[in-house]
Amino acid sequence: MSSPSAGSDAGRVRLFGSLCALVFLVNFGRVVFAPLVAPLESHFVASEAAVGLVATLVWLGSALPRLPTGYLLTRVERHRVVLGTGVLLAVSSLGMTFAPTIEFVMLGALLVGLASGAYFVAANPLISELFPQRVGRVVGVHGTASQLAAAIAPVFVGLLLVRYDWRAPFWLLSAAALAVTAVIYVFAGRADLPDAGAADRELLGAIRRQYRIVLLGVVVVGVAGFVWNGFFNFYIKYLIATKDVSASTAQTLLTVVFAAGVPAFWYTGRLADRFRHVPLMLAVLGGFVLSLLAMTVVESVIGVALVSAVLGYAVHSLVPAIDTFLLDSLPDADRASAYAGYSGAMMVVQAFGSVAVGTLLGMEYGYDLVFRVGGLGVGALLVALVVLYRAGRLPAGAS
Repeated sequence: MSSPSAGSDAGRVRLFGSLCALVFLVNFGRVVFAPLVAPLESHFVASEAAVGLVATLVWLGSALPRLPTGYLLTRVERHRVVLGTGVLLAVSSLGMTFAPTIEFVMLGALLVGLASGAYFVAANPLISELFPQRVGRVVGVHGTASQLAAAIAPVFVGLLLVRYDWRAPFWLLSAAALAVTAVIYVFAGRADLPDAGAADRELLGAIRRQYRIVLLGVVVVGVAGFVWNGFFNFYIKYLIATKDVSASTAQTLLTVVFAAGVPAFWYTGRLADRFRHVPLMLAVLGGFVLSLLAMTVVESVIGVALVSAVLGYAVHSLVPAIDTFLLDSLPDADRASAYAGYSGAMMVVQAFGSVAVGTLLGMEYGYDLVFRVGGLGVGALLVALVVLYRAGRLPAGAS
């Protein structure tokens, strides 16, 4: 990737700042439904299953457009796709405020998810190309902005619900998305945009050419994400059932898990610029394994809180570590297409984690046993990857 000139750097910084604002809103749109479960049930007299489907649809929507967006990026400039996702987020959020039934909310949630999935596939290659000499840092800052939304959404929505109904977050989200999209349009027009993706015109060809890098990312994030999704979706019930923790304390500790992701994105992104990508990625994966296994052993509330913070830090650190490895290692002609292939595949693998854990629990296997098996499974993968790396069989990526 070519480096930006000093004169163009200021324009790129302003554009990057506006992208961080949009990724905050995009991720807020994905996580805002969790604290709205009870208000939606009450307003629409809907069942728990119906409201649960709303939350499922937003994440399903986030997975569906990733490969199609990769194809779109072979025909349309990255910043134009980003602008489209901002408009879609604004329109779908506004539409939900007029929803007469829970089914319309479901449709809105799906569209919000589509906007988020398309955004990440288009924006992550773009930010890496805006600052090719500091990919880890910008990936980390961008991810920090995203994670801040997950950390503050429950509190912010709770404050809004004191005076307003469930529509208030979507009114604000729509207005903010429209405003930030307009700012991105202005800054993109003034910035010296990179042309690194000009030769990226073959989605499947790029995935085939870069299959070793893509496959490594899918295996690491897919398997770890599979176990993680199964864990955090049952985290509150797990603590109540096995750690003698109250429901309110368990909810607070889950907030700790996600809040730990904020410094994880910030610092691990910087580490990714200083250390070799694959060893860093494997070290972070090891931290996830050890902290997950430790969670099945600790008993005190303080111990659970400390391990939860470490676990949250480790699992969220995996994202900037992997994204920097991919975006820094993939050549210009293949970057967006190969990244889209990775992103779509790993989302599908991760999605089945909660179903798998729920099924095992339904078969009367205990929480600790299920999570230990999951941790040991990821640990076995880690050992295999370390052996392959030492043997020179893994793609090393950029230095």
